[in-house]
Amino acid sequence: MKNTFGSALALTIFGESHGRAIGGVLDGMAAGVPVDEAFIAACMDRRRARGDGLSTPRVEADRVQLLSGVVNGHTTGTAIALMIENQNTRSGDYAKTADLLRPGHADYTAYAKYHGFQDA
Repeated sequence: MKNTFGSALALTIFGESHGRAIGGVLDGMAAGVPVDEAFIAACMDRRRARGDGLSTPRVEADRVQLLSGVVNGHTTGTAIALMIENQNTRSGDYAKTADLLRPGHADYTAYAKYHGFQDA
């Protein structure tokens, strides 16, 4: 099962929500495309948990680290690697619900794709 999407512009994703990090590699982007890191940070802030009782109680910085492919705010033409470190990974909190397929989550999809090894 692949975690790469697209061909001319391909995105490979990695990581688990309770792992050390999540991220991706975007390959096929032309050189010289402006990258607005402040805009990326603002988008990440919009998805942040707000402690409103409706979203996750986990609070994390969700800071995108551009590891390669961007220099001085522009793409270089090489693969863009990005990573977001998970800082609040307490998988034990979910032990009681490990076998539940939760509504609104990708639990069933992950189970079907990874045959029960998604949280191994």
